[in-house]
Amino acid sequence: MARITASVYTSHVPAIGAAMDLGKTQEAYWQPLFAGYDFSKQWMKDNKPDVIFLVYNDHATAFSLDLIPTFAIGTAAEYTPADEGWGPRPVPKVYGHPQLASHIAQSVIQQDFDLTIVNKMDVDHGLTVPLSLMCGQPDAWPCPVIPFAVNVVQYPVPSGQRCYNLGKAIRKAVESYDEDLNVHIWGTGGMSHQLQGPRAGLINKEFDNAFLDELIADPGSLALKPHIDYVREAGSEGIELVMWLIARGAMADANGGPKPTVKHRFYHVPASNTAVGHLILENA
Repeated sequence: MARITASVYTSHVPAIGAAMDLGKTQEAYWQPLFAGYDFSKQWMKDNKPDVIFLVYNDHATAFSLDLIPTFAIGTAAEYTPADEGWGPRPVPKVYGHPQLASHIAQSVIQQDFDLTIVNKMDVDHGLTVPLSLMCGQPDAWPCPVIPFAVNVVQYPVPSGQRCYNLGKAIRKAVESYDEDLNVHIWGTGGMSHQLQGPRAGLINKEFDNAFLDELIADPGSLALKPHIDYVREAGSEGIELVMWLIARGAMADANGGPKPTVKHRFYHVPASNTAVGHLILENA
């Protein structure tokens, strides 16, 4: 059967992608941030998955405010990097895994989660920046990727508990797939940041690090955190952190198994007026 062996958590700040694309990673401002991913790039080479299930949010690229699915799974064979107003990022095309994606959609919908099935879409920085951070700038991404878009842009957005439970359903779906596949699940977005209004530029280091502590040690309690706490403490865009709970809910301990091993933890501010968090967990 297929199995989820690890989860990866990372911010997906668009300026990070621009810094990589423009060759600025060794500049004084950016070098400390990219140094925090040196371990991760080597870890990816040493622990190459067969498939990545990547949870992210679309930034009005594939979906506009005319049509806003709460949860959308990509079932296509390939995805083109999106033009977000300044041309597509110079990164490889993303190849999907239609068979596993369709199986997950079938299983998760039968577990009473409503998913929007997407057979064609472009993917923006929410998906490509995490791939670049973990894989560098290769000619091709190391494996197929299943995009899973979550609405954290337009209220109402899903609760942390809903996301955590969805992660459990995704794990069950993966484990019922009869091909022997090593799957990694990634939760992306966050950490604390606000892009507009009087609190634009808000960063809350204490909240961010407490979130990482609880995500590791007690995700079930973290799933109960109400939306207002994210908005009040982490800014209007801090709500993206609920997507990390999808990946965390797919880990073994959330489903009655042993606690995962923390392979890497990193936190850095600032990066384009936001906080950057990163974590790698491996199942025992």
